[in-house]
Amino acid sequence: QLQASGGGLVLSGGSLRLSCTASRNIFSINVMGWYRQAPGKQREQVAIIISSGSASYADSVKGRFTISRDNAKNTVWLQMNSLKPEDTAVYYCNIVDYGARTYWGQGTQVTVSS
Repeated sequence: QLQASGGGLVLSGGSLRLSCTASRNIFSINVMGWYRQAPGKQREQVAIIISSGSASYADSVKGRFTISRDNAKNTVWLQMNSLKPEDTAVYYCNIVDYGARTYWGQGTQVTVSS
C-alpha cells in the first residue's frame, strides 16, 4: 500500500531524501508522516504534515529535516540535511486517512557514519 525509498548510507553532515507513495486505493489522506526506530529503542515520530500543508517536527530534527507532500500524487517526502549518527534508524512512512485508518510503509534504513 505504501512504497518507501531513499534510504542509504551517508557520512555525518550529509543529506538524504526519503520518498513514500501511497497506492491509489487509499483515499482521503489526512495526515502523512515519518517515524523512525533505532536499534533497542521505541519507534518515534519524526515529522508529520496534514492535508493543509501544516507540519510539525520532533525537536531533535527541527531545522534539519523538512517534510513535504503532493496530495495529487499521494506522495510524502522527507528531506534530511546535516545528518548525524544519532539519526541512524529504520524510517517508516505513515498515513492516516479521514476514516482514521492507519497505513505503514515497509521501512527504509538510514545509516549515518561518523
